[in-house]
Amino acid sequence: MTLFGYRIPMMASLLVWCVLWEIVGRLDLVFLLPPFSDVIVAAIDLVQQPSWQSATVTTLRAFVLGMTLAIAAGVPLGILMGRVKIADDLLGMWVNIFSSAPLSALVPVLMILFGFGERTIVAAVFLFAVWIIVLDTRAGVRHIAPSLIEMARSYGASRVALYGKIIIWAALPEILAGIRLGLIRGVKGVVIGQLLVSIVGYGALFETFSRNFRMTQFWALTIILFGFALLVAELIERAEAKVDYYAGVRG
Repeated sequence: MTLFGYRIPMMASLLVWCVLWEIVGRLDLVFLLPPFSDVIVAAIDLVQQPSWQSATVTTLRAFVLGMTLAIAAGVPLGILMGRVKIADDLLGMWVNIFSSAPLSALVPVLMILFGFGERTIVAAVFLFAVWIIVLDTRAGVRHIAPSLIEMARSYGASRVALYGKIIIWAALPEILAGIRLGLIRGVKGVVIGQLLVSIVGYGALFETFSRNFRMTQFWALTIILFGFALLVAELIERAEAKVDYYAGVRG
C-alpha cells in the first residue's frame, strides 16, 4: 500500500483500528467495547487459565477432524466434477446451493442426526468448509491446459499417474486456495457448532463471558480466535506462493 508516495505496510491499517478501538474504549462511549489495551491484558491472562487450555484442546480436536474430512471429501469431489461432465451436471447445483446457503440454520438439524456430542461440531466444521474446497478444486481442474493431458496420454501415462502427477499438481494453486478459505469458514463452523448445539470448548467460554458481561475476556477470546484463523490462512497462503509455478505451466 502506497500513501503520499511512501510505502506503508498492510499491518498499518490494523494498527489504526487498534488505536481507534483504544480511544473509543477510553472515552467509555460504548459499554460493550472496553479499551484495546485491557483486552490484550485479558488475553494474556486468559491463555494461562486451565479453562481456556481445556477449551482449546476440545475446539482444536473438532476443528482438525472436521477439516480433515472436508479436505478428504472436497478435493476428490472437486476433481471428479472438473473431469467428468455428468458428475458436474448432477452435483454442481447442490454444491452451489450449500456453498451459498445460510449453513447456521442447518446446525440444529445436525443435532438431530448426531446428537449433542462432538460429532455434531465436527459435522458443522465439515459443512462450512467442504463446499468452497470443492468449488476451487473444480475450477483448478477445469483450467488445466488440454495439452498437458494429451502429452501425458501420448507418453502412455496410466490413469493413476495422470491424476497423481499431472492433474493434482496443475490444479494445486486453486486447491490450496480452497483449503485456505475452507479453514477460515471451518473456524466459524466450529464456534457456531459449539454455541448452538454443544456448549463446550470456546462456545462455552463465549456463553459464560457474554452472559456475565465480561467483555474484556469476550473480546480477548475473539481476538485469539481471529488470530488463529489468520495464522492458518497465512501459512496456507505461503504454501500457495511456493506452487504458483504450476499455474503458469497450465497456460
